[in-house]
Amino acid sequence: MQRLILLITVIAAAMMELIDTSIVNVALSHMSGNLGATLEDTSWVVTSYAIANVIIIPITSFLTSKLGRRNYYIGSILAFTFFSFMCGQSTNIWELVTFRFLQGIGGGALLSVSQAIVFELFPKEKQNVASAIFGIGVFVGPTIGPTLGGYITEYYSWPWIFNINVPTGIAVAMICFSLLKEPAIKQPAKKIDWLGIFLLAVGVSALQTVLERGETEDWFETRYIIWLTVTAFLGLVLFVWWELKTDQPVVNLRVLKSRNLSIAALLTFISGIGLFSSVFLTPVFAQRLLGFSPTQTGLLLLPGSCLAILGLIVSARLLQRGVPPFYMIGAGMCLFVFFSWQMSGMNLNSSGSDITVALLSRALGLAIVTVPLTTLAVSALEPRDVPQGAALNNMMRQLGGSFGIALVNTYLTNRNAVHRSDLVSNLSPDNPLLLQRLQGYTSYFLTKGATFAEAKVKGLQALDNTITRQSNLLSFNDAFLVVGIFFLLALPLLLLATKKKQGRPAVVLSDH
Repeated sequence: MQRLILLITVIAAAMMELIDTSIVNVALSHMSGNLGATLEDTSWVVTSYAIANVIIIPITSFLTSKLGRRNYYIGSILAFTFFSFMCGQSTNIWELVTFRFLQGIGGGALLSVSQAIVFELFPKEKQNVASAIFGIGVFVGPTIGPTLGGYITEYYSWPWIFNINVPTGIAVAMICFSLLKEPAIKQPAKKIDWLGIFLLAVGVSALQTVLERGETEDWFETRYIIWLTVTAFLGLVLFVWWELKTDQPVVNLRVLKSRNLSIAALLTFISGIGLFSSVFLTPVFAQRLLGFSPTQTGLLLLPGSCLAILGLIVSARLLQRGVPPFYMIGAGMCLFVFFSWQMSGMNLNSSGSDITVALLSRALGLAIVTVPLTTLAVSALEPRDVPQGAALNNMMRQLGGSFGIALVNTYLTNRNAVHRSDLVSNLSPDNPLLLQRLQGYTSYFLTKGATFAEAKVKGLQALDNTITRQSNLLSFNDAFLVVGIFFLLALPLLLLATKKKQGRPAVVLSDH
């Protein structure tokens, strides 16, 4: 009975962390308005969490060994819970972004350590059962995140998105304090690579800021963007140099000598772009352009997320039966390309069912890609290198997600300006359709009691609003399409992978 309670508890902890990766997406518009911030600034609520995860994931193994898994895990839960509460108390956007980053530092350990605990609760011959149970839990989190976030935002307020973590986090910490034991076999604590962590944090943070703020600051016309670009370049180059030089790197880049891992890491990076950017774009598109409520937006994502659970189970079963991962990765990426193509054709009259059908392709595609990519990543590694390979692969997904959201935001802003300029340039006083539209607007406002002069001004404002909505629509169409093009261009990489069969399990999990 105690084993069952602990199993449910650690899966709940992992789900809590995963729910928070997607629960905020349907509330971004509300946060933006309530905190007086632009959508571009508000997107840092998502990306700061992802960056924190990228920084903490590589050192989870060290902290587990140094502090003891039980202490580190419970401490991470309490940190995640406390900073969740502080997120809910935020009064401006940058306060929220700071607490969100610290929440991500606390949450970074919950997924990987929970995963290791679940596997210890099952004997070796039932590891596939453990994998399936944990995998379903992993997909349930993102499944209910947008729906739960939509309901809370509409019927309560956005701070409760974070406040609901408090009772759950306290309960999880108390149960783990009572039931969780140290592992039977402890890994010796290695010397931590502080310089590597510092260079990674500086390089990633600087690059993220350049991607987020570059468009707003007119790129290299602004001095601090230039300095941050130089900082990002030097930070990441020095990080690679140092990690290849030091004896105990925080990220063992030497494992990238494996062609399969290099290809899988790049494909995982691209899948992270697709996963995070599509979950970011879809709610904003549905709410801002189609007028959906947060609850309606959350429900749009629910059917596809449920299908993703089925896709995860089927892909794991196919791998166990010897189906090469290349075929499933290729099929999944093609399904995501199909989703992007469908979303790029949406218009202002598109219905919820149109989006839901498209999201089914996205969810199934990403689900059947996830496990095969992990298998491909470690398929040609020596057993001693598998943990580092899996950790590197997981980090690439988070990096792809944070970069994807930043790139999509920049692209949206740029394309919106281009489309608005094109639409305005086609307005001509000699255009009979334009005159007819303005006359229609003017007549409408006259029937509402406005004077002729007022009706004419309001008619021009209505025309400007129409142009704004249309340019926004076209920019979203472009953004969905360009994410799909990333996937399409990545497909040939599968041809470079080594197809030699390996005698390893289909699902490889890491303690990192």
